[in-house]
Amino acid sequence: MPGTRKLGKPTDQRMAMLRQQVTDFLANGRMETTVTRAKEIAPLAENMITLGKKNTLATRRRALAFITREEVVVKVFDELAKTYADRNGGYTRITRIGPRRGDAAEMAVIELV
Repeated sequence: MPGTRKLGKPTDQRMAMLRQQVTDFLANGRMETTVTRAKEIAPLAENMITLGKKNTLATRRRALAFITREEVVVKVFDELAKTYADRNGGYTRITRIGPRRGDAAEMAVIELV
């Protein structure tokens, strides 16, 4: 785990949720979620982009083991890796957008820079 936030879920459910959110985030390039989830998603997504920049068979298999859709892995290795080839980290941006109506959870937008 990149952080110590448990997000109110057991480990297996938490990791499944984070894997799916990272997959959706990398597929779309932007996601609206809570601030704490965004802070957990960011390092995982940046790690996947870094694996894409290395572009070996081993890194592709590691990405396939974490990302839940193969077409997203292809996008990370072919498109995103070329986009961030000259950038040393810092591929994501988290912007707070205020409380959510209903439960007042602090919301944020996480996006690729």
